[in-house]
Amino acid sequence: MSYQIESNKFINDLDKVAKVRGAIADSLAEIAATLTRSETESDTKSGRLGLEREIGDLTKASKNLSQGVFRLLVLGDMKRGKSTFLNALIGENLLPSDVNPCTALLTVLRYGSEKKVTVYFNDNTAPETIDFKSFKQRYTIDPAEAKRLEAEKKQAFPNVDYAVVEYPLPLLQKGVEIVDSPGLNDTEARNELSLGYINNCHAILFVLRASQPCTLGERRYLENYIKDRGLTVFFLINAWDQVKESLIDPDDAEELAAAEDRLRRVFHANLAEYCQLEGQSIYDERVFELSSIQALRRRIKNPDASLEGTGFSPFLGALNTFLTKERAIAEFRQARTLARQTNSYVREAIQRRIPLLNENVQALKEKISSVEPEFEQLNQIRDRFQNEIRTMRDQKASSIANSFRDYILGLGDTFETDFLRYQPDLRFLDFLSAGKRSAFEQQLAKAFEQYVTDKLAAWTRSVEKEMDAAFLQLSMSASKYGADYTNVTDKISEKLTGQKVKAAIGSTTEDKSPAWAKWAMGLFSLARGNLAGVAMAGAGFDWQNILLNLITVAGIGALITAATGMVLGPVGLGMLALGVGVFQADQARKELVKATKKELVKYLPEVAQQQWQPVYNAIKECFETYDREVSERVNDDIQSRKAELDNLLKQKEAYEINREAELARLKTLEATVASESQDIETVYQEFLVAVS
Repeated sequence: MSYQIESNKFINDLDKVAKVRGAIADSLAEIAATLTRSETESDTKSGRLGLEREIGDLTKASKNLSQGVFRLLVLGDMKRGKSTFLNALIGENLLPSDVNPCTALLTVLRYGSEKKVTVYFNDNTAPETIDFKSFKQRYTIDPAEAKRLEAEKKQAFPNVDYAVVEYPLPLLQKGVEIVDSPGLNDTEARNELSLGYINNCHAILFVLRASQPCTLGERRYLENYIKDRGLTVFFLINAWDQVKESLIDPDDAEELAAAEDRLRRVFHANLAEYCQLEGQSIYDERVFELSSIQALRRRIKNPDASLEGTGFSPFLGALNTFLTKERAIAEFRQARTLARQTNSYVREAIQRRIPLLNENVQALKEKISSVEPEFEQLNQIRDRFQNEIRTMRDQKASSIANSFRDYILGLGDTFETDFLRYQPDLRFLDFLSAGKRSAFEQQLAKAFEQYVTDKLAAWTRSVEKEMDAAFLQLSMSASKYGADYTNVTDKISEKLTGQKVKAAIGSTTEDKSPAWAKWAMGLFSLARGNLAGVAMAGAGFDWQNILLNLITVAGIGALITAATGMVLGPVGLGMLALGVGVFQADQARKELVKATKKELVKYLPEVAQQQWQPVYNAIKECFETYDREVSERVNDDIQSRKAELDNLLKQKEAYEINREAELARLKTLEATVASESQDIETVYQEFLVAVS
């Protein structure tokens, strides 16, 4: 299939998703508007039904959907062809290329009716709008200069935050936003920046290069920041056409096949573990061999040119399937859940209200009084769940902070073995030369930083698994408490109305769960962004965004900065004292590791002690955010049920309610909400059929 056909199909499918997004967002807004009008009218009728939470959730979900985009994060080391790939996708030589990760700007590519670039600063300077030519000239530097800045840990544009490139591209117009990252780097600020976007994207496009298959830096980045995070990653092996050009005889088909086969085996060995879904390999749906420069050249000459043989068609097909089917379905399913639960809540509130319209004031007071024990039971259920969350909070905050302390203190035990592979790729005796000593010291500091980063990243992965398990357990508890809660609210309805609560036709166990329990179980989320998993294993919020980057929280900056001076300083002085020729190079390397360990273990207890509290606080905040939201939602539900009764009593005490007129109004409200909810159900089911 040609690129143009695949591109058109992708654009058409994105257009379908955009239309469904709009339709569902409009329906959610209509339900919210219907409820708002009804509550206002109720002030002069039988009283409000207490639907503030439902209106708020519907309004927020509608807004999120209407503004929704599929966010793609482009990652890749320097000179991998990230910008060339994006330029080929756009069809214009737009973005600066060949820039070093240390100097490139984080660039957000989104739709705009006019072509322009806006640069945002971090020093209170007003944003600046410039043209593309100026953007490329200003923010591209010579590779040699980039390497020097990287070695000195300096940024070429320290006062620049990011740039937004607006472009009238159909791909962007239909709801795709592309984030071109600064690149792969181990600095604290860059890790925090990259992880922030990683946790808020739908998919990652990881650009590699055929001529440099899976370098140590790339493998380290995947291991530290991608592995076990539940992320969807597309690996784009760029410059595949250069495999042929690198051969002695480019026309030798046998030699080419052998070279490509060797490369494919290397990439498969390194990438296969990141291409698994529920135990099944999806390698062919996630790894693609691209020739971006060839694609770009063709598209510049002719935007409609066929790009057959460049690898773009199969890649776009796989990306299309993921975004417009898998992710879109998950997104719309949550909106349907929200509409269903609103419809169920409104229907039950009306069913409670109608029989009570016949009651006089005294009888109504007696009925309200009769259900006070049940309302107390609801409070008790809330308190039991809250206590469980807080117990989990205290246990995990302490155990994870303790694990950090023990992990740091244990680094010395394996340092001699672990650090050998990080040592600078320089002749050790260069250290004894004053002219070369500075370069050696910089390399040694970088190696130490990489060692610390890898070690803390490994610990962070174990923490994330532990947090996933904890929230999954809370999700199961939310289901249990939700069932208990529903039993009590059914009893309240039965005592008030004298009628057995009947489930709606076609309703499921999920539909019967209270809204707060669905949120706590992760069945719907009002969070925007990652949707890398649906939020997480068991809650309607993304705890990884709160934690963001536990390596940073754990004080990696303080550890590296202090350790580089306090540990490597004495080591350097010790090495100088050895003198030329005292050791053979290999033995000297071993002595270097021993000396580094000796200084490191002196400092580790201080790091472990200082950083225990920040780690404890970070874990605690995750659970407290969950606790606050759950408690607020349960309290809102309890209060709305009480207000529903109090409002009716207040109205009855004030004047005679026209029962027939109010009955008709409430029935109309019930039918309207049911119809609007069914509209969302219909759109959702039609979309499932369309993409199946």
